[in-house]
Amino acid sequence: MSIRNRPMRPKDVRECVEIVAAHPFVGPRYGSAIDDLRAAWLRLLSCNGFCSARVFEEELNGHFPRILGVGVTVFISDRFLSDLKTPPGFWMSPEIARRVARGDHSPLLSQKEIQDANSQGGLNLAVWHACIREEDNQRTEVWTELMTSFLDHHRGFLLKELIVQGESPEHLMGLHNSGGFLFNREEGRYGGLDGKDLREIASQTHIMGITREMALWPPGSWVGSLFLYEPPRFGFNVSEQRLLISALVGGTDEDLSDDLGISLSAVKKTWRSIYDRVAACLPELIPGNSHPDAENSRRGKDKKQRLISYLREHPQELRPMSRKLLQQRPAQGQGSFHDNPI
Repeated sequence: MSIRNRPMRPKDVRECVEIVAAHPFVGPRYGSAIDDLRAAWLRLLSCNGFCSARVFEEELNGHFPRILGVGVTVFISDRFLSDLKTPPGFWMSPEIARRVARGDHSPLLSQKEIQDANSQGGLNLAVWHACIREEDNQRTEVWTELMTSFLDHHRGFLLKELIVQGESPEHLMGLHNSGGFLFNREEGRYGGLDGKDLREIASQTHIMGITREMALWPPGSWVGSLFLYEPPRFGFNVSEQRLLISALVGGTDEDLSDDLGISLSAVKKTWRSIYDRVAACLPELIPGNSHPDAENSRRGKDKKQRLISYLREHPQELRPMSRKLLQQRPAQGQGSFHDNPI
């Protein structure tokens, strides 16, 4: 058997909502309002403010017909995060679902707001759901796929805080072991889980999370790697980023043309623009840059592979950003945030 993840599609929403509704800890948080979740996800699947919605599947007889769980994250506003932290608190996921289903996107950042915050200040990343079917909840390989996907899709963002409301006692312990802390609303700060009843916490409106300063000092935690950040060097525009994101999964220029719904000539023109931008900023990455007529040439393939390999290690190049705000960032903010103490 094999487990993989892929983007959630509208036809997946009904089954994903059923998984949430059947969960012994998460379902009761929604109660009769579970229909809000279905409406919200259908509304947001095409919304620019939606960060990531992944479906996790298991291969059976060479196919992937069985959905094991769902992982959904969003970038939330400072105001909504402040409200979450204010006593007595509330369940984040049903509240987001309720507001979005009614057309109120105020808890979530728009694409422009994400772009600006990712260029200066930083983003609040919230895990809306990391929900696995109850019968598969104890399978290590399922959680490994979920956690790996989470890292892959959020590395390279300028994060300032990550928050989660644990979906089971086991989930809470996993968050704790990964470097997360329990927020104390009365004291207004994060602390440990030592001696606390995890089942009781999972049943209450808690917050697990971590800030950039906590994550990076001292360094070394699993979740801390998400907060390592360096500003992008190339400043790819949106069309260039779209092409490169598609190219990360492989395929020919003809495949990219089909995937992106643009002409083959537009694909080649975008590659030329990308190579010129890279050559101007980091000429040693693609030495002797030229524009071969045939991208199938050995030289063209080598150049593309070098760039793709670089982008896999530098995902910030493919995240939303504002060139203007990046240029305005103070000099001390231009490097990695690796040295910031708590």
